[in-house]
Amino acid sequence: MPTTTTQYNKLSITMTSKPIQTTKDIQNPNTPALTVDGLIDAQVAFMQQWLCKQAEPLSMEAWQWFGGQPLSKYISRDDLQYLLNDWLLNHPLSEVMRADIRDILHTVIYHPVNDNVPLSELVDDTQVATLADYVGSHEQQRNILIHTLIGNETFTDLLTQTLYHAINDFMETTLDKAGGVGKLMKLGRSSFEKVTNKNLDEKLQTYLHRNIKDLAHRAEANAQAHLSNEEVARLLVTGWARIKAQPISHIQTYLRDEPDNSSIDHIEASIGQSYNRLRMSPYLHSLVAAGVDTWYRNHQADTMATVAASLHIDEQAVAQLTPTLLPVINDALASEWLTAHLREMLQEFYNQPNIKASLGFNDQ
Repeated sequence: MPTTTTQYNKLSITMTSKPIQTTKDIQNPNTPALTVDGLIDAQVAFMQQWLCKQAEPLSMEAWQWFGGQPLSKYISRDDLQYLLNDWLLNHPLSEVMRADIRDILHTVIYHPVNDNVPLSELVDDTQVATLADYVGSHEQQRNILIHTLIGNETFTDLLTQTLYHAINDFMETTLDKAGGVGKLMKLGRSSFEKVTNKNLDEKLQTYLHRNIKDLAHRAEANAQAHLSNEEVARLLVTGWARIKAQPISHIQTYLRDEPDNSSIDHIEASIGQSYNRLRMSPYLHSLVAAGVDTWYRNHQADTMATVAASLHIDEQAVAQLTPTLLPVINDALASEWLTAHLREMLQEFYNQPNIKASLGFNDQ
């Protein structure tokens, strides 16, 4: 029966466990059998090549997917609190960072370009005018400014010392040139100090300080009573006009740049000291917590793309950044560690009993 024979032959071919030879196999009988290890190597190579070719579009698709995810899905308020309080503020500035701060400050402050750029490049005239109007229109701030300029105790002491040295120098010079009269005056001074048991210099300084301090207080009171808002504002604007044309490098005259006495070192040390004091302060931790709460409350319903957009990170920025990152991505895909992990993952897959039983590979 030809039909039965034909069906039997087809069934026997189907049930055999040996793969059917293709025309290519028949023409190349020496072709080695495909092993699991060989298949894994081929798959690893293919995956790496494919990922390298698709890295750029995949990165854009990944950004589009990530940008569409809600912030609250992956980041909680507690996560942000931990990041800022328990991680960032728990560590002092590292020595590497402190050295970088010193080097950057020195480079910026002593850069040659500062010789040709005026102070007005840093602060605009309109900013000074706005500040002057603000100070002039607020009585408390105006009085503080007047007190700083006129009624300051340090200024009074400085003026007292200046006048005392001027008077003392005048008297000494005059007495030396006065001959007998000068000697008589010196004798009278000595007699005065013996009788009163007081040093004339101290008496003179006390007299000057008392009177100059009184005069300064009167001048301050008069200024606060009669200086108008416009006059105070004009005083600030005029002061700024006198210095705004000076080069930025003029600031260097107030700094020292010596190996054993560097102002930059003092500034950096002060920054580090302030940071270390504040980062351990419950006060700062409370403010950070309140700030995080406010920010998270305002943005928890936003997507990642919306949050990133506030930092000017959008799809165009990612597209511009991707070519820069491609060499890193390609090197990572071709690295030994990734190759080893891909091979390990595929080996785990093919070593599963059900997979090994379903595939007729030669493990030799």
